[in-house]
Amino acid sequence: MKNVLFVCLGNICRSPAAEGVLRAMAKERGIDVTIDSAGTGGWHAGDPPDARMTAAAAKRGIDLSYQRARQVDLSDFYQFDYLLAMDLSNFSDLLEQAPPNRTCDIRLFLDFADCATRETPDPYYGGTDGFERVLDLIELGAEGLLNHLEDESA
Repeated sequence: MKNVLFVCLGNICRSPAAEGVLRAMAKERGIDVTIDSAGTGGWHAGDPPDARMTAAAAKRGIDLSYQRARQVDLSDFYQFDYLLAMDLSNFSDLLEQAPPNRTCDIRLFLDFADCATRETPDPYYGGTDGFERVLDLIELGAEGLLNHLEDESA
């Protein structure tokens, strides 16, 4: 079984959505994977996901209400097989924090998606459409990631 950690800035929009989407899609496909999310910053630690993201995800049948934000911890670099950054800034922050003997693979999440977009944009300061767009991208990335995980275990 693989362990996946999604990482964005504050762990209240993109990474909790990715956690929820991947969890639902993995269950649907019968793929056993441990999934969590975290932020590179700890400003929102203990907070639930952004209400706008929670509502947008709920319209797609994804429940984010049980999640609480947390900051990336040193143990994450050893506990997880994949640390998947939502954008290049998060990716860079993870590489800076990563111990040299880490056991995880650090990548951009959308590198698994079948699309030209590499970064998952932060919808926090935008309108409702931004949350829908992010969920569309997350669904593409989750599909590609699950295909990758199935190929790895074959």
